[in-house]
Amino acid sequence: MPVTFNFRDMLSARSVMGDTLDALGAAHDNVWALTPDIGQSLNEFKRNHPDRFIDVGIAEQNCMSVAAGLAYEGAIPMVVGMGMFLTMRAFEQCRTDIGYPNLPVRIISTHGGMVSGGGATHYMIEDIALMTSIVNMTVTAVSDPNMVRDLLTQSIDVPGPLYIRLSQGKADQVLYQPGEQDYTIGRSITAREGSDVTLITYGELVAQCLDAAEALAADGISARVIDMFTLKPVDRAAILAAAEETNGIVVVEDHLAYGGLASIVSDTLVDEGVAPRAFRRLGIPQVYAGFGGPDELRDKYGFGLAATIEAVRQLA
Repeated sequence: MPVTFNFRDMLSARSVMGDTLDALGAAHDNVWALTPDIGQSLNEFKRNHPDRFIDVGIAEQNCMSVAAGLAYEGAIPMVVGMGMFLTMRAFEQCRTDIGYPNLPVRIISTHGGMVSGGGATHYMIEDIALMTSIVNMTVTAVSDPNMVRDLLTQSIDVPGPLYIRLSQGKADQVLYQPGEQDYTIGRSITAREGSDVTLITYGELVAQCLDAAEALAADGISARVIDMFTLKPVDRAAILAAAEETNGIVVVEDHLAYGGLASIVSDTLVDEGVAPRAFRRLGIPQVYAGFGGPDELRDKYGFGLAATIEAVRQLA
């Protein structure tokens, strides 16, 4: 019987990820788990499949190269670590060792956006720009903690490399009932129907956009919310429909405002020769943010809940 979750229940995406990897390890003897010293969520996998678990220590570049070597031998390596280091410190290994030979390595990164509390060096705000630039790399972002289970299970059949972005992963809001959404890579989810303005977002900010849409509904404004959980390949049809069916598009992301989803959406519209009636991007400006909580920083840099509501009001 499916487990029932209530809307906005809290659940740890890292726990779901760890349980799923353990199950995949039991079902597939070529699934390996690797980590650069952040393997607490992999304890079950380590206990049950010790011969297929590797902790390289704080050495992200080595972790990616070891994963590539295992993939050459027929393994499906799952690399779990803090995203700012997996994507930036090990970028050359992601590109040259994994992307170039198109190997089936899964890179599962935690701490997407400004959620770590660790200051500028520990914010993962460039990862979408970096990973979508790697040829052959599929790029996804988890908005609901249960989504990571479906993506990892689906990943067994993905032929090339796959990047999965989690938020902090300790306490995440449940947005979708398990089994009720289609998480097919390359598609998006219409998290809320709407006809006036479309909010396009991913990850933890899907919940914020749903809150914004609910607040706007009280003022008679109908906001569509698109959960673009696959950023590469992106759901071009959903973007074009948003431009043609609503009065404007607002892209909201916990990432640099240029180089992430807003750039992907605008590139798609230009490539297709479609001009939206209006377009706004809400994200991190060209700053190295200081310390603070996620909500505090999002408000400070103009992509929090209040700014999202105001942006939609201006376009409706």
